[in-house]
Amino acid sequence: MELLECTLTVDDLDEFVAQLGRIGDRHDVTIQAFDARYVVDRSHLECARKLADRAIAREENIARDRAVEVLLYAAGRRQINRALEMGINVGETDAIVLIDADSSGNEGGHKGGTAETLEREAATRRELVKLDAIEPTESILEAVDTEAICSFYDVTDTEQAATDASLSDLVRERVALLEVEK
Repeated sequence: MELLECTLTVDDLDEFVAQLGRIGDRHDVTIQAFDARYVVDRSHLECARKLADRAIAREENIARDRAVEVLLYAAGRRQINRALEMGINVGETDAIVLIDADSSGNEGGHKGGTAETLEREAATRRELVKLDAIEPTESILEAVDTEAICSFYDVTDTEQAATDASLSDLVRERVALLEVEK
C-alpha cells in the first residue's frame, strides 16, 4: 500500500473519480482519495484496507467496489453516503490517496508486496502525479487536525480522559467496530 499526500483541485468530481478508476484499472490497483482532515495516520488506512479485504474475502462486504469498501472502513460507517463525507469534494482539498495493488484479502494483511506489486503501485503514483488536479505535498499526515478527527469519529474529551489510548488507537477502534456493527 502506498499513500500519496497531495493537494487536489477538482472541478468535476465525477470525472475525477472516473479518471482515478481508469488509472486503477490500467495498473490493476485500488485507488481511493480521502480528505486528509479525517485521516489520523497511515495505520488508520492500513487497518481499514485490511478489514475491507477480510470482509471481501468472507463475502461480507457492504460495497461492490473495493475502493468504496476501504472508504467505509476508514470512515467507520456502514452507509456509503455517510462515508463519502471522508472523501474528496469539488475545490481544493488536502488529500491522502491510497494506492493498493494487493487485493488478496488474506487474513494476515499486506506484507509489503512483491516486486511486481510494488512496481504497479509506483507506476500508478507516477501517473497520478502527472494529473493537473494533483499537486504532491509532504507532511500532510504529520499535521493531524485533532478537532476534525474527534468530531468526525465522535471521540469525546471524556473518552480521551478515561484512557491512555492514543487518538490513532481510538480511531482504529471505530474502524474495527464496523465489523461488529454488521
